Amino acid sequence: MGYTFHVDLRGIVDLLSHHLYASPQVYVRELMQNAVDAIAARRIGEPGVRGDVRFESPTSTGDGTLRIHDSGIGLTEEQVHELLATIGRSSKRDDFGFARQEFLGQFGIGLLSCFLVADEIRVWTRQGDAPTVEWTGYADGRYEVELAPADRQRPEPGTTVTLAPRRDMEHWLDAETVHRLAALYGSMLPIPVRVDDLPVTAGPAPWETDPAESGLARRSRLATYAQEVFGFTPFATVDLAVPEAGLRGVAFVLPAPANPATRVAHRVYLKRMLLSESIEGLLPEWAFFVRCVVDTSELRPTASREALYEDSLLEQVREALGDRLRGWLTQLGRSGSQQLAEFLRIHHLGVKALAVHDDEMLRLVDQWWPFDTNQGRLTLAEFRDRFGAVRYTPSVDEFRQIASVAAAQSIPVVNAGYVYEAELVARLPDLDPAIQVEALSSTDLAAELEPLDPATALTVRPFLATAQRTLDRFGVEVQVNAFDPISLPALYLLDGDTALQMDLRQRQQEADETWTAILGSLTAGHDDRPRLVLNHRNPLVRQAIGVGDEQLTVLAVEGLYVQALLLGHQPLRPVDTAALNQSFLGLLGRAMAAGTEPSKSEPPSKSEPPSKSEPPSKSEPPSKSEPPLKSESESEPSGSEEDR
Repeated sequence: MGYTFHVDLRGIVDLLSHHLYASPQVYVRELMQNAVDAIAARRIGEPGVRGDVRFESPTSTGDGTLRIHDSGIGLTEEQVHELLATIGRSSKRDDFGFARQEFLGQFGIGLLSCFLVADEIRVWTRQGDAPTVEWTGYADGRYEVELAPADRQRPEPGTTVTLAPRRDMEHWLDAETVHRLAALYGSMLPIPVRVDDLPVTAGPAPWETDPAESGLARRSRLATYAQEVFGFTPFATVDLAVPEAGLRGVAFVLPAPANPATRVAHRVYLKRMLLSESIEGLLPEWAFFVRCVVDTSELRPTASREALYEDSLLEQVREALGDRLRGWLTQLGRSGSQQLAEFLRIHHLGVKALAVHDDEMLRLVDQWWPFDTNQGRLTLAEFRDRFGAVRYTPSVDEFRQIASVAAAQSIPVVNAGYVYEAELVARLPDLDPAIQVEALSSTDLAAELEPLDPATALTVRPFLATAQRTLDRFGVEVQVNAFDPISLPALYLLDGDTALQMDLRQRQQEADETWTAILGSLTAGHDDRPRLVLNHRNPLVRQAIGVGDEQLTVLAVEGLYVQALLLGHQPLRPVDTAALNQSFLGLLGRAMAAGTEPSKSEPPSKSEPPSKSEPPSKSEPPSKSEPPLKSESESEPSGSEEDR
């Protein structure tokens, strides 16, 4: 035995208000959508009908209700029963259930959105020469239908919808709110819309062009629009068009850097009615440096009409719009204008993100974007022209460690440690297989440093043994080389792989038994340690090597180690901080102790006894070989008891 579903309208209204629509304000959009579709339906049979939409706020009606009038096709009594009283049934679908492209609505739930702000909806409608029908729906699920009496017949085809507000929702129906919402959703409609006789529809849409309008005038109009809608004056504007989706629009390039992680939302119109101000997924992810306003006739909205349905057509549109922006960037690169350099200064992240997968954008980055190098800021093309092969470091920290030393050894290096840059440099051979690219690690640089001659290495061995014992507790390998610049006493070298192993070993010490075993399997067979390379050409290092005092050597090595960490912009662990304090205080204490010892370099002269009038000081005792001269009183020795 079959049964029919029953629908709890109160539950449906709660579902719409809390889970489908973001705000009650959408009721104005749904009312205008139904009115515009009704006019479009009438024009199919009567092409000459102009049509219009009028709102009457409670200020005009005088009874607290809101009315919206349209000169559309209207409904018959049978259609009222079939469409207005059946949730999900829509007249805007064909015989096969597919949406008809000339209409905005598709889902048959638009009128229900009015229950978000009203307890009662009254519809007064007439189609052609048929009598006027009155339909009244209530929020509790009831509805009434009757033919209007003679004194309430509509003079012409069309529909009037009257909303009686719910308690505490009256503000959604006041004149100012209705005018604002009607202007938000309907300002671009080709059909005149008025609220209490105030026009809502505006001038030409941003995507429209007028042969009589000069290029300067259009740019000024678009700049004004972007300032009013998006809150910025655009760096540039790019016209968009995808005929397959009936899409036209304009992309406004942001005048300031954009955060790639920030949600990118665009303003999308469907058949010139605003769908939403915050549509996501219209452009590829890399195009976060633009904000778009577009109108489309073919893309499908979701049921809430606040997002686009993700289908193959939307994917094609996304790719086509990405191609259009890519073409605009390429055109800037070919013109070689100052505008491109300024654009890259602002939005290099977006361009580099695209260049990771796009050869044309990679060429643009190669020719125009300056990288940090130890020879100054240069584009990759300039770097190759001057030095041939491109050596680079994949992290900023490694570049800071080796930049000055590599420069002193005549090794030019590119800093590719910023976002996307290592991938871009590594992809250069994709443009031309003849381009030589090589990642330079700290280990590679260490191999380039000049070794000590055998005799010097032999004399350094005792010091090196003491230094290694000192730094074993820090997990650092010590070596002595000769390199430039002479002013640099020590170099701390830590490559990416070694840093990863150090981090895993540290986590292994802190983890529980299970994770210790897992991390142990990852670190097994890896005993790489960072290196401290002491510069034998540096006078301070040579002095430390020859000091001969083991305690002083330990303090000096610890001090040189921490200084190398700081110069390499490395974070200090607690053990490193302790070494910093110990070496500083230890060396300071030794220096102060040396400064307070009695001077042994200038003993008193034996040929000049102390003066009679000036007793000898404590630091200059009388000579034992010659008794002190006596004063006039032989019984009174020279100097006081304290002096003696």
